[in-house]
Amino acid sequence: MKKLYIPIIVFLGISISAISQEKSSQELKGDKYAFSYSYNKAIDAYTHADKLTQDGQRKLAKSYCKINNTAQAEIVYAKLVSEPQGVLPEDYYNYAMVLKANGKYEEAGTCMDKFVALAPNDLRGKDYMAHKSKLPILLKDNGKYKLTHLNINTNAEDFGTCYYKNSIVFASTRAKSKSLKKKSNLNGKPFLNIYVSEVDGSQLKDPIIFEKSLDGKLHDGPASFNKEGTFIAFTRNHYHDKNKNKIVELQIYFSTYKDGSWSKAEPFVFNNNGYSVGHPCLSADGNTMYFVSDMPGGFGGTDIYKTTKNDKGEWTKPENIGNTINTEGDEMFPFLVAVDKTFYFSSNGRFGLGGLDIFMSTINGSNYENTYNAGAPLNTQYDDFAVIEDPKTHKGYFSTNRIGGSGDDDIYTVEFLQAPEVKKTLKGIAKDKNDKQLSNTFITLLDDDKHVIDTLTTGALGSYSFAIESDKNFNLLGQKKNYTDGKNVASSFTKDLIVYADVVLLTKEEVIAKKIEVETDLGKIAELSPIYFDVDKYSIRPDAEIELNKIIKIMNDHPSMVVELSSHTDCRETMAYNQLLSDKRANSTVNYIKKHITKPERITGKGYGKTKLLNGCSCDGLVLSTCSEEEHQKNRRTEFIIKK
Repeated sequence: MKKLYIPIIVFLGISISAISQEKSSQELKGDKYAFSYSYNKAIDAYTHADKLTQDGQRKLAKSYCKINNTAQAEIVYAKLVSEPQGVLPEDYYNYAMVLKANGKYEEAGTCMDKFVALAPNDLRGKDYMAHKSKLPILLKDNGKYKLTHLNINTNAEDFGTCYYKNSIVFASTRAKSKSLKKKSNLNGKPFLNIYVSEVDGSQLKDPIIFEKSLDGKLHDGPASFNKEGTFIAFTRNHYHDKNKNKIVELQIYFSTYKDGSWSKAEPFVFNNNGYSVGHPCLSADGNTMYFVSDMPGGFGGTDIYKTTKNDKGEWTKPENIGNTINTEGDEMFPFLVAVDKTFYFSSNGRFGLGGLDIFMSTINGSNYENTYNAGAPLNTQYDDFAVIEDPKTHKGYFSTNRIGGSGDDDIYTVEFLQAPEVKKTLKGIAKDKNDKQLSNTFITLLDDDKHVIDTLTTGALGSYSFAIESDKNFNLLGQKKNYTDGKNVASSFTKDLIVYADVVLLTKEEVIAKKIEVETDLGKIAELSPIYFDVDKYSIRPDAEIELNKIIKIMNDHPSMVVELSSHTDCRETMAYNQLLSDKRANSTVNYIKKHITKPERITGKGYGKTKLLNGCSCDGLVLSTCSEEEHQKNRRTEFIIKK
């Protein structure tokens, strides 16, 4: 019950029937064992088959994974992907996960690159691309956590802690008595039960069964309580499942402590014969519950959902908490620290060190922001999951099957020695030119060197949010079907903790119209009359301001436009004097525009003295000019040239 196993019944049925002619009787025998979670028996059957189909190889590799024999799983996956024909994207993904579990991160990256190429829209692949450069950081132990193995661990499964008054409750497969014979097909161990231990310093005292009246026939646990310890939600098997698929789903049950005893366990109204629900996490008042399910309509695998009680005390329809948390992989073991709105969960779908990794996120209203991997040593190449934290002491517990424990899943204490890094938040909305919010827009956050930092897909309101570091520049890229890519820039060189930057996307028709508009604007610049100056003056005249303001508007409307200007004089005075005067005219024009446009470096200017007269009004040589003042005025000008 550490993982909510997902029976893909339709797929299995099609797979077996479609290729049954190619499968040996020994392989079909292995399929039946794998389908009923009897993985050791399945492995025995598969390995005694003369030849396995690709489907059989997948199931053999999966069976090895389920009993944590990743070394053998790696061998099977290597053989599977060595024959490209018929290999699925998921084969590369699963192979990559096994390689990470075996500490082979470089080889895992190669497999993930192939997976991304075959499934570019998969959330797991996108998360990998956004965070793969952070692997060295995640592997480094920088002293953020202090971990202690608990003496109460056994060679059984011990995991999934929760707070209960001044004690700790957890799930375990430790035998209740020597005469116990019932065992799970999955691992050959006794079924899970709910245990409670008193806290004894950094250790726990010998555990006892939490409540015999809640001790069922099959799996029970993990659990969660309200703050007072009078209301429990816990996972158990669906005892009366009559589905023909023979898969025993998981369900959530509740019990209330009243008048000195726990009430009869009552089922969650959204339990279902067709899928599993489990891993409940209750809020302090018991009126909000996060849980895990593989119900239809999710992103894939198991997702985390949220439900609340209405005024009548009834649980509302569960809400998937979205793809800033959930992926096509498995997300599970939610835990909320309400004081600072920290949300913990475990995932094998997000970029991590191997198996299940522990992640942290911040709840902001209905959004889950700044999701990041907790890193080593809290996470390893093994399964690390089910973390809980006391916000007063900054200490807690988590579960792991890492090497060095007592065997199988063990419980460790964790002391959070460093407060989570306070990051700034970049927020914005993906929208069209009419400010309509665009849902399902893929937003990529890049650094100043165009390296991907993070990605997400916008929800119904088109909004996005990223955790960003201070004093850096960022680039935003928005992509959506039937739209051109939208771009924007943002900067965290500010005292504000929240930086805002929207991304505007255009349809193809709007792009064509925009091009026409740009061409029209460029034409307007070309048609603008030059600005003029008084004799021996370089100050901007009122009539010149009108023309310059037109240019300023167009340059602000087109922030990538680059303009160069040239300033001139009439023929009177010496060459040296007129060169100096034209330079001053160029500078005064450039400075006027710079003060009113974004990226002022886009405007430059140069003086040419009296070297580029527009008429025959020359004052040099044997023939002196007899031009009128009006004709000399035409030469005292500044002209504009579009360079980009």
